[in-house]
Amino acid sequence: MPAPPDGPGRRRHLLYVAIGFPPAAKSSTYRLRETANQMCAAGWDVTVVTIARDSWELESGIDTSLLDGVDPRVRVVELPLRRADLETDIRRFPEARAADPVGWVKKWRARNQESFPEPVFGGWRPALERAVLDLHRARPVDLTLTTSTPYVTLCAARALWERHRIPYAVDFRDGWSVDVVGSRTAFGPDSPEGRWEREVLDEALSLWVVNDPIAEHYRTRYPHLADRVKVVRNGYDVDSAPDAAGREPCELPLTFGYLGLLSSPVGQLRALLDAWRLARATEPLLADARFEVRGHGGFGADRGGGPKIELLRRAEDVGVHFGGPVNKADVAGVYAGWDALVLLVLGGRYMTSGKVYEYMAAGLPIVSAHADDHDASSVLEGHPLWTGACGLDRRKLADGFAHAARLAVGSGPAERLAAQAHARPFERSALMAAGARDLTARMDRRTLLTGVPTP
Repeated sequence: MPAPPDGPGRRRHLLYVAIGFPPAAKSSTYRLRETANQMCAAGWDVTVVTIARDSWELESGIDTSLLDGVDPRVRVVELPLRRADLETDIRRFPEARAADPVGWVKKWRARNQESFPEPVFGGWRPALERAVLDLHRARPVDLTLTTSTPYVTLCAARALWERHRIPYAVDFRDGWSVDVVGSRTAFGPDSPEGRWEREVLDEALSLWVVNDPIAEHYRTRYPHLADRVKVVRNGYDVDSAPDAAGREPCELPLTFGYLGLLSSPVGQLRALLDAWRLARATEPLLADARFEVRGHGGFGADRGGGPKIELLRRAEDVGVHFGGPVNKADVAGVYAGWDALVLLVLGGRYMTSGKVYEYMAAGLPIVSAHADDHDASSVLEGHPLWTGACGLDRRKLADGFAHAARLAVGSGPAERLAAQAHARPFERSALMAAGARDLTARMDRRTLLTGVPTP
């Protein structure tokens, strides 16, 4: 049982605003879950604020197996917030939307930005602020940690700071003022977003980001905050890694696999499939090979269809099969059934992708279908079963598939164990535990320096 809310020896109270917490079937869910768990382990009572699970049915879906890994001490508060634009039941449409769907969405996005400069989620600001203030009245909060996206969660931290001077930290993950897909600055300092970012970060106890290039962006943009910027990488969960040592030798036909959200543009996926077709036609080891694609095909109404799913289905004649999402509890078993992996990710130097760590821990050959300067390359450097960055050139990608096929049939337990050893420094619980310790130490130093005890 948690310690009493006041009195000697009470555990400090962390309010963690984490939209996308389990059982939301989102890639960020694993980071959010482990953050809450490790803050508990660091001595905090943790209250998570997220949205109702039925709201995720409109977007990415849910995976109830994710709940098994949540520390039982974590309290979860689900707010009745949902994305109106993802509603597909026309019986719920207001008359204005039924009459002009496109115009209604445009006006809805504009209304959202009246509260906060975020067109999809800005309208959530009043509800988030009321919720955290109510929670603080019920059980005083010592520290707020907010994670983006959505960025409107920053308002919750600011509300507690402005009303009660509750310190806060921000896990920006991929950042806000950096466009990790386009590898450029997303907005200027004088824009509404820029003013909000500066105001929030000026008072933040710490700023977490997922890789060094994003950290460099923020240290350059805000030099006075450089010592508060901390790289807390994503990682992999031990229970998602298959048994590499006990794996049977690969036999033909080989099976390649992709697991993750299909977030890349249609053109990038088409280039990958063209390269697969070419590789099957030119590499004997791939003559009858299979390419399985698992994961979400999109969000909302596009989750089970859309142009990318149709593109995959049109490639069934060359052994491509789309199998849909995989529950977290089944991930290791899926990797155990594959002989090589395909890392299809967008972006460049500012993007790492969370999936790369899990791929490395699978102990299988990896074909990289991403830009040469992608930050995933810096993580993969030295992995003994990596084919190297192939870019998006069809011939280079086809060569990458052939290289991976040779690695698959030519590697044994020693090579697979070496590949898993390369991944070991990125085990998620260790990374998040280090982040939790650092944040706790910053809070301790703040208390000593200011002489102001936590509420």
